[in-house]
Amino acid sequence: MLGGAAALISLLAPAAHDPVPAAASKPAFTSVNYAVAVDESASLAPDDMKAEKAAAARIAVGDVSSASHVTVFGFAAAESGDQRAVDPVCPRTTLDAAGRDSIGGCVGKLHGRKKDEGTGTDFPSAIRQGVHELSSGTDPSVPRVLFLLTDGQMDVTGSPQYGDPAHRKDEGERQLDLELKNARAQGVQIWPLGFGPDPDKAQLDRMAAGGYQKGCVELPSALPTADKISGAKDLGAKLEKVFAAAHCLRYQPGSSPQLPPATMEVGISPLATVGSIVVDKSDPKVTITYIDPNGHQVPTSGSYRKSHFELAGAGDTVEALKIVDPVPGVWQVKAEAPEGHRSLPVGVSVLWQGELRGAITMDPPSPQAGQKATVTMRLQTREGYQIKDPRDYAGLRVRSELTGDGFAAVPLRLTDDGKGPDPTASDGSFTGSVTIPHSANGALKVSGTLTASGLSADTRSESGLVAPDVLPVSGTLRLPAADAHPGDEVTGTLSVHNTGKTPHTLRLSVADLQPGLVSVTPAEIELTPHDSGTKTVTVRLGPADAFGDRLDDDGLKLGGTVTAVDTTDHDRTVVRAPLSVTVTPEPGIWDAYWWAFLIGAAVIAAVVAVVLAWLRQRRGRLDPYGLVLQLVSEDGDVVATHPAGHGHKQWYEFAVVEPHRSPRIERRNHGRYAIQRSPEGGAWLRERGAGRTRLTAHGTVPLADGLSLSLGEETRSTKSRRNRPTWGSRPRTGRTPTTPTAATEDDGTSTYESYR
Repeated sequence: MLGGAAALISLLAPAAHDPVPAAASKPAFTSVNYAVAVDESASLAPDDMKAEKAAAARIAVGDVSSASHVTVFGFAAAESGDQRAVDPVCPRTTLDAAGRDSIGGCVGKLHGRKKDEGTGTDFPSAIRQGVHELSSGTDPSVPRVLFLLTDGQMDVTGSPQYGDPAHRKDEGERQLDLELKNARAQGVQIWPLGFGPDPDKAQLDRMAAGGYQKGCVELPSALPTADKISGAKDLGAKLEKVFAAAHCLRYQPGSSPQLPPATMEVGISPLATVGSIVVDKSDPKVTITYIDPNGHQVPTSGSYRKSHFELAGAGDTVEALKIVDPVPGVWQVKAEAPEGHRSLPVGVSVLWQGELRGAITMDPPSPQAGQKATVTMRLQTREGYQIKDPRDYAGLRVRSELTGDGFAAVPLRLTDDGKGPDPTASDGSFTGSVTIPHSANGALKVSGTLTASGLSADTRSESGLVAPDVLPVSGTLRLPAADAHPGDEVTGTLSVHNTGKTPHTLRLSVADLQPGLVSVTPAEIELTPHDSGTKTVTVRLGPADAFGDRLDDDGLKLGGTVTAVDTTDHDRTVVRAPLSVTVTPEPGIWDAYWWAFLIGAAVIAAVVAVVLAWLRQRRGRLDPYGLVLQLVSEDGDVVATHPAGHGHKQWYEFAVVEPHRSPRIERRNHGRYAIQRSPEGGAWLRERGAGRTRLTAHGTVPLADGLSLSLGEETRSTKSRRNRPTWGSRPRTGRTPTTPTAATEDDGTSTYESYR
């Protein structure tokens, strides 16, 4: 954010082909010293004052560095000897966990001025106070930022320190110019935020342009600008965009605000090394739960797997979960609230910083003078994975140049537009071409620097030598783009030619990747004089543990480089070939044996169908429906006839009613008797407490009271059951219905008409 940014770049940028640091290492990020000046003048309505206080609190808890400092003060105007223009409320506070929690309390002391407190707007005093807080006893290499929250309406007409009333306005303008110049000299950026119905945009722009203008990176997005906050709904998103620009952070909004209970989502880039999920709860009673892209609920303090967490503002209307080494992907934010606290929406966003790395290649690695070479710089995460989403590097600036012996530096233009030497647009590979000067006579070096707001700068270089007319050893490595699982191997071919009279040794290695992700074999290849042929090169992926939580169903795309160096010829690079492998998780049982599951499911379905058919057939063979039950007297006369219906579990239960006067059979649940069809013919009669008795088609079984039971003529069709006509339907044949038979419904208690 200051001139110290160059030192930061040189600190963070590794030398060419330096090992990529492990993902679990804690990144070092620039801290910020900033002050927040809050307008308390009478020109602001109570709601605007409330919005300013919320903005001040959000600025503090949203910072991603625990080494940052903040000072918060209110200002208006001193309009008598016992009044003061500035109200200090939060002294310089380190934004570690304890400091973040203390900010909400002291910000609450801000208040709108009453008439006896001085109600004007004294910008010169506010800027003077902010510059003093930011420059006294602080490291000048640490960025200094003053947020000025105001309606932009300067009013010092009631302030005696500005001299005669007739000249106070002009004197205020003069002192404002002096304070802006002092801010610029002290390296203090001024970011004005306009509140109220009609903030003075011209005045806000003037103050933004008057302070220090060099940002954390040399990009337009890092220049101080003024912005207007249009009400409470606009506060969160607008403030975070400004906050991100002032601190060179990335801002990513989440899903639309929702009323609790609700689950919202927000994405964290694979480039992020530290970030804050900011939740605007609107009501401090709302409680928040955070779930990472792998479905794990994470703690709000301490470490979980490779990430470290720190929560600030849990008891306030805005809270922020700071995460070091966050798992990339879509995070879930669950909001819950008790009854009576569910009427205000909850919003979510993320502010983050990250590391963007590049892998640079020159093809051929050692070109001849006058030969055209293609230079490619591929964007990667710090572990070496290729970047899938172009939005992650939006606003990127790529600078490249060719230097070497015998010629002046040649600037290169690298693009990712799919034109000229660049094969594919927006794939994260920036490509250009350069003709090696004819005067080149020794070492060559092509370098590229990546710069983007919110992403630490990275410089990469590739060294080579101007090749003689005939190279002793040349080669081409072909590695196919592949989809693989952890532990898999990808095989390529290395075509090599040794035209010399001496043996040469080639050393193979993988660059631009975190150690442990990939290995290459053989490590060395021996070439005899005049050796020419094709060698097999195998790239082996590391185990699943090497990829950690970043390996999900979408996979990871490795973007390393396989090199072959001629150790016999001054370590001259013979081959630099890009490695493009998409790593996906090892398939589960279903993915590996889905065909077996389908065959098994088909077999099971067939068996179930056969069993069900057998059960249906068995039930049909036992179903008593259609049996005609006859009561037979001691004289052998049939005194009553009763058709059986469908039974309960294939048993039709009944009782004999009035056996001595008018004997008949009636269906009775839990009756004394029950009958079931026998598959061998006839039926089985069950009497409660007496067991079962076989009843043949032409036989009888004695019952109580001198009665016996026999079977009459079967009423059920042996071929198929006739469909029962619907009640109220008309016969399609035009025949008139006959006298109804004694057929029964399924429950055996009601009759229906049948048609001839």
